[in-house]
Amino acid sequence: MTPEEFRRFGHQLVDWVADYRAGLEAHPVQAPVAPGEIRAQLPASPPDQPEDMQAVLADLDRIVMPGITHWQSPRFFGYFPANAPLAGVLGDLVSTGLGVIGLSWQSGPAVTELEEVVTDWVRQMVGLSPAWSGVIQDTASTSTLVALLCARERSTGYAMARGGLQAEAAPLVVYVCAQSHSSVDKAALLAGFGRDQVRLVPFDDAYAMRADALAAMVEEDLARGWRPCAVVATTGTTATTAVDPVGAIAAVARRHGLWLHVDAAMAGSAMILPECRWMWDGIEAADSLVLNAHKWLGVPFDCSLYFVRDPQHLMRVMSTNPSFLQSSVDGQVKNLRDWGIPLGRRFRALKLWFVIREQGVEALRARLRRDMANARWLAEQVAAAPGWRVLAPVALQTVCLRHEPPGLEGAALDAHTTGWAERINRSGAAYLTPAVLDGRWMVRVSVGAETTEHAHVAALWDAMRRAAEGPG
Repeated sequence: MTPEEFRRFGHQLVDWVADYRAGLEAHPVQAPVAPGEIRAQLPASPPDQPEDMQAVLADLDRIVMPGITHWQSPRFFGYFPANAPLAGVLGDLVSTGLGVIGLSWQSGPAVTELEEVVTDWVRQMVGLSPAWSGVIQDTASTSTLVALLCARERSTGYAMARGGLQAEAAPLVVYVCAQSHSSVDKAALLAGFGRDQVRLVPFDDAYAMRADALAAMVEEDLARGWRPCAVVATTGTTATTAVDPVGAIAAVARRHGLWLHVDAAMAGSAMILPECRWMWDGIEAADSLVLNAHKWLGVPFDCSLYFVRDPQHLMRVMSTNPSFLQSSVDGQVKNLRDWGIPLGRRFRALKLWFVIREQGVEALRARLRRDMANARWLAEQVAAAPGWRVLAPVALQTVCLRHEPPGLEGAALDAHTTGWAERINRSGAAYLTPAVLDGRWMVRVSVGAETTEHAHVAALWDAMRRAAEGPG
């Protein structure tokens, strides 16, 4: 493809994306296809000869679009906010168009230095002290894995340079709340701790980790000859957006020398609001934290910000220095390959830079406040309606709820809950994600798409009440 052909097709695609965004509300939110339906329309083997790009673009509408669940729809209330504002889309386009790979500072100075600046902008936006240094990872799953690898090496005096965990006399233990994201459990397993050494800390009535239970479990493990290594606290858990008491957990971690990692993947964005920073009181005592700019903050996926208080330790654990990447300026610059698992990196900082500059911090704050107000309104309607119940505190933008008709309980109530949620999803009117809480199914309403306004939330509430009345 020549630059001129790229220009012609690129203009078509920009118009296509713009038309798509302008007409989002016309699409059913959930993809109305059956399993295998998309694959059946695709050839089993690649084309031997070049195809006309017009045919490729036509297949976007014919094949791809019917299989899209519309995360950017104002009627998308599933999972978590995964905003992709058009300014960020342009930043992603520039990143891909430049095609630069950040293997080292010298391989793309702007890749490194722009990332240094925008991660520090976000540090300031969320009220962290200058003691923190940031780097962009792909996802929170990777960030948490990096944190637990660093915790492991600090606890063992860099055992990776000797016999690794196999040479350690006592098993290392990681503590997580039973409400933590599944990626924490996965990271602990990948870091070599073993499932038996991942301890689930009980939670309180608000689904937050109990610091007293953590302290007791640490003492119990010390008595049995195990070595407490790390604890992961969560600001905004997956199911209910519960808030673990970071300060109280930090006190336990300090007393026993545990690495404290704070998973603020979704709720970390709310820390741009000064009135929300109570949610991570004590954060300055943590060793690392993650917040996903590609969630509620509004940067196109993927853009996960990982902050550490001791970058020298991070670099010692993650450093790699092959001769072909060494340069005369290495002592003067950051080489971000030493700040994470991959050797190379995309120019992700561009989309974060575009979004912050195009939106401005005050507009970002206004959008988050709007979403929180809409969630509170919905919770008030649910709490006041006969037969409906709010199941968890609404600290942010997620409402956990259930319709409980008289006399319906157990498996029958579960079937009712998943049934009316599925009816809404299949109708295309909105998209919701059921989840299990306290052993029973409930429905999570996650308010936070970029274009979701009060009218969309009010329409959802009407749709939920109709769907809960039955299939008709």
